[in-house]
Amino acid sequence: MTTQHSRRNFLRGQLSRPDAPPMRPPGAQARFMDLCTGCGDCVRACPEAILVLRESRSGPRPVVDFAQGGCTFCGACAEACEPGALSLETVPDWPWKAVVSDSCLSLNGVSCRACEDSCDPRAIRFRLMTAGRAAPILDTDCCTGCGDCAVTCPAGAISFEIPETQTERLA
Repeated sequence: MTTQHSRRNFLRGQLSRPDAPPMRPPGAQARFMDLCTGCGDCVRACPEAILVLRESRSGPRPVVDFAQGGCTFCGACAEACEPGALSLETVPDWPWKAVVSDSCLSLNGVSCRACEDSCDPRAIRFRLMTAGRAAPILDTDCCTGCGDCAVTCPAGAISFEIPETQTERLA
């Protein structure tokens, strides 16, 4: 799964592909869309304030928005979910991993290591290249998908995807 960004979609406020799955809260069950009532209890319970209600075909549903901060995977959203759309048992099974786009400042010759500095699991490292550039190297086995790197990236070059191997397992 590769994210294709375009100027047109950016200006429309569509920062991800239309067919890309929405980033549901940690602990989202397989039948999330059927179980979630859109009550917003999980949004109010989130201490990091990274959950927001977005309109979907079935009404408002919570999605993760890393604009405010990263996820600590505390499980408060799952604890607050009365209908059972979120489960504490599946909170550790967060499938999302960071992806760095070509707009990364380091790839373009600007010295920046903000994402590396904010990554507690040390999933992001940089490999020096020619002309003062450095390439971000992501260790997807270490990446928790917490979003701390995305919050600190001044270029907005970090997005999140479910790797194809995990997408196949989820289907």
